[in-house]
Amino acid sequence: MSLFSIKAKQGNVVWIETNRLATGGKIRITDALATEDQLSLALSSLPTGPTKWILDDVIAPSIILKDIIEVPKGSEAREAFFRWKYGQALAVEGAYAVQGLSLGEQGWLLSGMPLDLQETWINLAAKLGRPLHAMIPRWLWLYNRAASTREKPGMLLSLCKAGGETYTGSIATWGKTLSLIRQWSDSADIRVWMSDRIEPTIAFLQRDGKTPMELLVWGPDDWPTGAIPHKVFQSLIPNQEAI
Repeated sequence: MSLFSIKAKQGNVVWIETNRLATGGKIRITDALATEDQLSLALSSLPTGPTKWILDDVIAPSIILKDIIEVPKGSEAREAFFRWKYGQALAVEGAYAVQGLSLGEQGWLLSGMPLDLQETWINLAAKLGRPLHAMIPRWLWLYNRAASTREKPGMLLSLCKAGGETYTGSIATWGKTLSLIRQWSDSADIRVWMSDRIEPTIAFLQRDGKTPMELLVWGPDDWPTGAIPHKVFQSLIPNQEAI
């Protein structure tokens, strides 16, 4: 063993979707978004220390904006600018916490969530000794985990099962880097996802010369054959991750 080896610090993962809460290898089914009591119980069962929260795409909507030429200097001015652009683009109601990530020539990725909800979760986690290290939407966690190192242009499907055999979720596409994100909070079955969401997105990308060559699917156990080859993710939710 090398005396100079450095082991990455591990944080406990808190996985929140609109109908389930996963922590420490245990999945709790919920009628809606987990309540503070449900979160308190789940967090209390974890070892003390930092936590990484992965959020349903519906909770933390994202958008790529290509019309941002310049951002203000200074953190407060930049945050206000991102909130304004985000609110304009998605027509969200109420105050949102928004983070911006430059994608270079592809524009800016803006991800946000209701400010009151974010503050409630941060305070609850700190109170219970499981401080919140980071929050990331599920689609972006999946993209970073499986898509960012792939050489072929592709498409990622990030789905959450809703009532019956219907799903909410996101489509993210990439060429050399992330290029498009589309999201739906209204649930639909697989047939509608194929005909009304995936196929139109492929057609749009074809017109732009960015035809995806593979589809990565997370959520369902199986997926029908479509216009491009697909691979279904194993729906594994980690207990811990490096932070």
